[in-house]
Amino acid sequence: MKAAKKPIHAVTTWVRRQPPKVKAFLGVVSAMAALILLRMIVHDHDNFFVAAEAVHALGISVLIYKLTKEKTCAGLSLKTQELTALFLAVRLYCSFVMEFDIHTLLDSATLVTTLWVIYMIRFKLKTTYMEDKDNFPIHYVVIPCAVLSVLFHPSTHHHIINKVSWAFCVYLESVSVLPQLRVMQNTKIVEPFTAHYVFALGIARFLSCAHWVLQVLDTRGRLLTALGYGLWPIMVLLSEVIQTFILADFCYYYVKSLMGGQLVLRLPSGVV
Repeated sequence: MKAAKKPIHAVTTWVRRQPPKVKAFLGVVSAMAALILLRMIVHDHDNFFVAAEAVHALGISVLIYKLTKEKTCAGLSLKTQELTALFLAVRLYCSFVMEFDIHTLLDSATLVTTLWVIYMIRFKLKTTYMEDKDNFPIHYVVIPCAVLSVLFHPSTHHHIINKVSWAFCVYLESVSVLPQLRVMQNTKIVEPFTAHYVFALGIARFLSCAHWVLQVLDTRGRLLTALGYGLWPIMVLLSEVIQTFILADFCYYYVKSLMGGQLVLRLPSGVV
């Protein structure tokens, strides 16, 4: 067992000592390798989207357990939950008026549970909420997302309000986790259930990103044309990549902590 841990420890130590540019390059290479492996193993790449939704649901289940059994919301960001509810509500509206499918039902279930989490934090477990740590100004993300959605949105036949709304929820989803990362940055210590939840978000975002990237590769770029013209197709892919890499650093330390047998995740300075 010790012999197996030594190579892993040596690799993680080496990676940790590398400059940021090298770490970024290694992250890109690792992501590309993972995409190639997934493309070889999974033939129907639509399954990645369903898997992303399932992992997200699993993360929310961890939150529900934490709030009901542990009776505390310490370490959770109310602002991230509110941003999540906002982009889900907008996406549901767009689904009803533009394209009703199975994803509409999945988003409905996710929105209901997210609203329940918000209710628990705001009212039932308010005394355990770390309001002073949850200090990320949400207008820093909502306003830029709104501006981007007006400038870059789908070029479909739908009404302009629906197209702008759809773009807004895409952009907002990619940065909705930032307040949660700020809370963890302020506390430096992340208890297990919160860490499991954020890690699940990271995996869900990666699977969603893999779905889009592999779909583009499978269609040899035709999917980008189907999404519309102009910069909108590129902005969609860019949003998927951004929301994946935002959580990449945290996921690295989560796996490292898990392999080291640590129940509580301690984040070094500068992470997230």
